[in-house]
Amino acid sequence: MVIKKLKQGWIASREILIRETFVDFYLLTRSFLGAFVGIGIIAFFQSKLLSNYENILLIGSFGASSALIYGAFHSPLSKPRNFIGGHVISAFIGVIICKIGPDVIWLAAPMAVSFAILCMQLTKTLHPPGGASALIAVIGSAKIKALGFLFVLFPVLTGSLILLSVSLIFNRIAPDRK
Repeated sequence: MVIKKLKQGWIASREILIRETFVDFYLLTRSFLGAFVGIGIIAFFQSKLLSNYENILLIGSFGASSALIYGAFHSPLSKPRNFIGGHVISAFIGVIICKIGPDVIWLAAPMAVSFAILCMQLTKTLHPPGGASALIAVIGSAKIKALGFLFVLFPVLTGSLILLSVSLIFNRIAPDRK
């Protein structure tokens, strides 16, 4: 009886171990290519259209978003509503804090991120990299700050739409993604 239970436990443990450590190379390849193409398109536009400016189109929060929308696409945090809404709302909050908030970085930065999280939660558009978009609006270079509310449209909305479009294309060619 004890040996039978031990054998069943061993079989169950082995199955869990195999399932949890299985690597789907097809999924890895699609995630890699999706992120490469999405960020690559944004970087291409930055280098060809805006080469005289610093990287205003290619913002850091897009890297984290790529990990979610291409690598963790089943997560509620990577759904299109959360992805676009989270970035746009957060960028808007960040610009507001930059414009009318305190000119003290140790107050402005946490205010931007905290209010962005609050607004994303209230609108049910929580996307963690959105907090970084709010932070970039506050701590960004003079050129980023000079964009003002255009920061929301360009680079945040524009870049988000590019990444989302690439994500939708990669989801359409994959038979197991919807």
